[in-house]
Amino acid sequence: MNAPLGVILAGGLATRMGGGDKGLLPLGDSTILGHVIDRLAPQVAGLALNANGDPARFAALGLPVIADSIAGFAGPLSGVLAGLDWAADQGASHIVTAAADTPFLPCDLVPRLQLAGGDQGLALAASPGGRQPTFGLWPVALREDLRAALLGGLRKVVLWTNDHGAGTAEFPDDIAFFNVNTPDDLARAQGML
Repeated sequence: MNAPLGVILAGGLATRMGGGDKGLLPLGDSTILGHVIDRLAPQVAGLALNANGDPARFAALGLPVIADSIAGFAGPLSGVLAGLDWAADQGASHIVTAAADTPFLPCDLVPRLQLAGGDQGLALAASPGGRQPTFGLWPVALREDLRAALLGGLRKVVLWTNDHGAGTAEFPDDIAFFNVNTPDDLARAQGML
């Protein structure tokens, strides 16, 4: 399998952080999102950001910004679908998704998801804390099935991936998937750098 395209999911509302784009908050000498990009970009053939609202606020990143096509903040699966539609336009067969608020994501995320994806190329990451549904390998071939599920009201990543026999890429610790949801989490991430 060729290197997939990468899609960073930043379409959430960041309510526990007081709203806004938590990925743009400073972390060390960069931003939360900067750390995510630094870790994911070397593993993929190209990178885009899934975010809603005015894309100009991310202009400094130099990445394509793709919005959800399903209205009303339908959750991470809506971002996955936006990424699959973007990848289809690029002629790609797969995407890998990662959350925009996880600055320590694994540097071997993509190869391990590809190994777990099997013939279909669908897999989610997991750590001792459980499955990590925003970290996955997704085949473009399933995008119309996903669109139909979302339009039918499905919002749970695991329900959809289980129906399609997704593999699981096991990672040994939860630190790699530590996500910054609150000001306390941000302080913790500063200390972890």
